[in-house]
Amino acid sequence: MGKLDGKVAFITGVARGQGRAHAVRLAEEGADVIGIDLLEPEPYAPYPMGTQDDMDETVVLVEKTGRGMIGVKADVRDRVAIRSAVDRGIDEFGRLDIVVASAGVSSAGAPLWEIPPEQWDAVIATNLTGVFHTVAAAVPAMIAAGNGGCIICTSSGSGLRYVPNLADYNAAKAGVVAIGKTLANELASQGIRVNVLAPGTVNTPLITDNKEMFKLFRPDLTEPTIEDALPVFTAMMPMGQPWVEPIDVANAVVFLASDEARYITGQVLAVDQGATNRP
Repeated sequence: MGKLDGKVAFITGVARGQGRAHAVRLAEEGADVIGIDLLEPEPYAPYPMGTQDDMDETVVLVEKTGRGMIGVKADVRDRVAIRSAVDRGIDEFGRLDIVVASAGVSSAGAPLWEIPPEQWDAVIATNLTGVFHTVAAAVPAMIAAGNGGCIICTSSGSGLRYVPNLADYNAAKAGVVAIGKTLANELASQGIRVNVLAPGTVNTPLITDNKEMFKLFRPDLTEPTIEDALPVFTAMMPMGQPWVEPIDVANAVVFLASDEARYITGQVLAVDQGATNRP
């Protein structure tokens, strides 16, 4: 018996990284999965994005647990595409109980006044407006079903502590907290809980395959590598590890989605080794 037997989850950014970890862990606990991902390059993301092969691998990993998954190429900036994926999943699996708004991008670091307007628009559109579209597309079906449910919005430790040279990313992630807390108030009477996850540094390509991120943490070097940045990542973390793993965030998703958290709503849970708690 799993904690989520008979449930259906909709996850954005599912092809790899945190989204994939969420899909597999939720499936291990008994949930079927509807997942979407962009599956093409993003001009303002200085690292490779997920591919169709990544999505296919996620589907295989979910199906190995004995649960079903529908993986759809869709952009969180396109509400019509999101709603189409949600409707297809509900037609296939019969319901929708869990929404995990996980899709996001990180841009090249720069002082606020040097951020190109086009980059600002792209980051806000994916990381903030994408969450808006995701929950707006999914909530009506959850309300209509009358089964309650759980929504988990992915913010970031950067949305709580405002890391220099990431104003676009910080602003979007801070806005996600506002979306989650507002929605929690709006949906409590429907039995739908809404919480926000604020992961710290996570071992995904957004960090480990991102040369611009290395420069952000090692501005003293012209072409820093991940090995150069590793001591800085580690020094930032009170518990002494350079990052958490996707599974650590996924385990928090399972907890928030389960009946173990049945009266937890409107909260921000940081999975960050205590970094946002450090003075």
